[in-house]
Amino acid sequence: MDGSQTVSTTMRAAVVSGPGEMRLEQAALPQPGAGQVRVRLEGCGVCASNLTPWEGPEWMTFPTEPGALGHEGWGVVDAVGDGVEELAPGDRVAALSYKSYAEYDVADASACVKLPPELDGKPFPGEPLGCAMNIFRRADVQAGQTVAIVGIGFLGAILTRLATDAGARVIAISRRPFSLDVAKQFGAAEVVPMDDHWAIIEKVRELTGGTFCERVIEAVGKQWPLDLAAELCAERGKLIIAGYHQDGPRQVNMQLWNWRGLDVINAHERDPAVYGQGLREAVDAVASGRLDPSSLYTHSYPLEELDQALDATRDRPDGFLKALVTL
Repeated sequence: MDGSQTVSTTMRAAVVSGPGEMRLEQAALPQPGAGQVRVRLEGCGVCASNLTPWEGPEWMTFPTEPGALGHEGWGVVDAVGDGVEELAPGDRVAALSYKSYAEYDVADASACVKLPPELDGKPFPGEPLGCAMNIFRRADVQAGQTVAIVGIGFLGAILTRLATDAGARVIAISRRPFSLDVAKQFGAAEVVPMDDHWAIIEKVRELTGGTFCERVIEAVGKQWPLDLAAELCAERGKLIIAGYHQDGPRQVNMQLWNWRGLDVINAHERDPAVYGQGLREAVDAVASGRLDPSSLYTHSYPLEELDQALDATRDRPDGFLKALVTL
């Protein structure tokens, strides 16, 4: 193994010790295996998918492994395993790894993307940015279409920008006035408060001359937004499910789906190669200036305040979109 001289054999890592509880521990410094690299983390984004484990469902096991739940890390390679040639110590990367609420994590070299000089000093939670690129590709948005996006958080805002830049007309639907303002800043042509189910449907009907939307992206991960999203689809439209539905089964209005002949796309990816493709596309988009997510990183916390970051992600105080944990 080649790498920088590392004196310490331990690191600080967050451990979720129970529902809504975390602590910092000294954990063993991870060692990269063949084909892997170790990353000295600069930070990690906080994902809403953490919230169900944070609540402590029956299937959750406590305490978690050190650093667990963190999967949006970026930092600098400090050691490489056997067979790694494309990365070297000192390379700054975004990494698809899964124990990044810590000072270090290991990742497959193939799951890391170098960050170019244009991104020096800038946070880069690669996993959600890559997900946004993959979701957008699956959505097959075309110029001249009307696209409704249900739920404007970090993901919804990015998708608003991508769809607008592709020449689509975006109708953004979200609960918070702050989120609707963000949607306007990211290019939404129309914004609709997400309050009354039937009022939203009628408003979108009015905005589309009764035809509804060729593409509807659900980006919340809850039952009601999923129901609403289907109602906003045009005949032969595409319903793209980008929300992460992890809190139990869902019911769908199959009569509506059948009648309108909807294509339903579950836009989450599990293939590492596709994950990597999205991450590379995100790096290119941000480095070139085509996409600027910097204003969406609204809150930053040190590692020892991960609990506060998770609570804010759950409670979404005014002005909140995405939290970063920085090291």
